[in-house]
Amino acid sequence: MKRRDFLMRGMFRPAVVVLGGGTGLEIMLAEAFAQPRSCGPPPAAKPQRRTAAESLPPLPLPATPLRRSEKKREPSPPALVGKVILGDVKWETRDGQRYAFRDWMTDPADMQNLLTWTNEQLHIRYRVVDADLAEFSYNPTELPTLYFTGHDAFTVPDAVIPRLRQFCIDGGTILGDACCGAPAFDQAFRRLVQQLFPKRPMEPLPTDHPLYSSFYPISSVHYREEGRTDWQDLPELEAVSIGCRAAIVYTGGYDCSCGWDGHVHEHGKRVLPADARKLGANIITYALATYELGRFLSTERVYHQTGQPTRDQLVIAQVIHDGDWDTQPSSLASLLKHLAENTTVEVQFKKEDVDLRSIDAFAHPILYMTGHKDFTLSDDEVNNLRRYLAAGGVLVANACCGRKAFDTAFRREIARVLPDHKLDRVALEHPVYRSVFPIDKVSYTPLVIHEHPGMFRPTLEGISIENQLRVVYSPYGFVNGWSGAPNPYDRGYEDKDALRLGINILVYAMTH
Repeated sequence: MKRRDFLMRGMFRPAVVVLGGGTGLEIMLAEAFAQPRSCGPPPAAKPQRRTAAESLPPLPLPATPLRRSEKKREPSPPALVGKVILGDVKWETRDGQRYAFRDWMTDPADMQNLLTWTNEQLHIRYRVVDADLAEFSYNPTELPTLYFTGHDAFTVPDAVIPRLRQFCIDGGTILGDACCGAPAFDQAFRRLVQQLFPKRPMEPLPTDHPLYSSFYPISSVHYREEGRTDWQDLPELEAVSIGCRAAIVYTGGYDCSCGWDGHVHEHGKRVLPADARKLGANIITYALATYELGRFLSTERVYHQTGQPTRDQLVIAQVIHDGDWDTQPSSLASLLKHLAENTTVEVQFKKEDVDLRSIDAFAHPILYMTGHKDFTLSDDEVNNLRRYLAAGGVLVANACCGRKAFDTAFRREIARVLPDHKLDRVALEHPVYRSVFPIDKVSYTPLVIHEHPGMFRPTLEGISIENQLRVVYSPYGFVNGWSGAPNPYDRGYEDKDALRLGINILVYAMTH
C-alpha cells in the first residue's frame, strides 16, 4: 500500500498511546496516521478500471465458461509538481482523543485538485507527487516544480540550500503558498528565499508580467480577510527571477491553496477560489512554458578573452544600474560572434561591466544597457552619461522582453540626461538600417504579433547629436534574439532580425 493511501485511510483515527512517551513506535504511528488539521478533505478516490475475460474452469467441472475480472492500472501521467514534505509530527486533542498531523498535509488535496482542474482547462495531463527533500534528486528534468505550503514556520537542512539553489538555476521552479495566509509560514518561506538567493530580492510582479496572462488575463482578484469586507484589487504574486524567468513564485502571503481545494474559511487572509484557480492555472502554464528557457539559461556561456588586456578591438561595455541590468549575460557574446562572422570588425570576446559614476568615454566607445524593471540613475550617473554622449560615445539600449517598467524608466532617465533632446523614431532611410544588412522589414515574436497584427517595420528610436545617432533604443527586446533563448513570453524581434539589427547598430556606431 502506498504511504499516501495509508495516510488517507488513517484520517481521523486516534493515535495509539505507548507507555514511556515519545518512543520510536509512537513516532512511527504518528507518521502513519498524520492527518490534515481542518483545511480540506482528502483527494477523491481514483476511479477503478477493470478488464474482463472468459475462461474455462478446471475439469471435471462442467465446461461452462466463467467470467473473470481484474483491476487494470491506467498508466500514470508524468509528474509536474512535487509537494514538499514539511514539519514535525504534532498532536492535537479532539473530542477527548489525541490526533497527530503534519503541517504540509493540512490541505491534502490542494495541488491535486488544481492540477485536475488545470488539466481540463489546458487539455494536458500531469500529476502531483510527494517530495521528500532528503531523497529528492534535485533534477528538474525529473520533477520541474517544488511546492512549499503550510501554516507553521519551517526550516530546511543547511545541506539542502545549495541543492535547492542549483535546482532553480538548472531550470526548476519553486512555488510557495501560505495556507490561510499564516504569518509563521510566510516569514519562514521569505527567510528560505533569502538564504537561496541573498542578492536576488523577491519582488512583487509588474502587471504586464507573463504570470498574469500566460493562460487567463488577470488584472485583479477578489480577496477575503478576517475582520474585513471582501474586496477586489491587483494580484500580489511575488517572484525571484533568474534571467528572463521567474524561478521562485510566491502567492504573496495570501492563501491560494484553500481556493485550489475549492473551499474558504472566515479566518486568515486569502484569494477567493475562482481567482485562486486562475492564478494557479497561470502559474502551471508559465512553469511549463518556461521550462526549456530555464534549461537554456542554465548553460553558462563564457567570454573566453575575459581578463586579457584590451587591444585595438571592439569591446562592449554594459552599464550597471539599480535594476536587473544583466538579464542574460551570454547575449552579447552571441552578438559579437555573429558580428565577427558577418563583418571585418576585429572583435575581442570580453564584456566589461561599467559604473556610470567612473566612466571613461574613450575606453568604451559603445555602452549597452538593458533590463526588465524600473531603475533610477543618480545625479552623478546622469552628469557623466551626458558628458560621455557629448564626447562622441554611443549608448545602445533595449527593454528586455519588451517590459513596460524598463521602457518607462529609460525614457524618464534619458530625458534627465539630455533634457534638450527627445527620442524620435528612426526613419527607414537612416544609414543604421543599411550599414551591413539592408533592413526594411523585420519579424517580431508571436506575442508582439498577437498584440499588434500586421506589424513588420523595425521600431528603433534615437537621439542625434551633431547629426549622428548617440542614443539608439528599442522598446522591443533584442536579448532573447541575440542569445537564441526559447522565451515564449518575449516581446521582441525574432532571432535573425534581432542579430541583423544588432550588427547594423554596432557597425554604424563604430563608423560614424
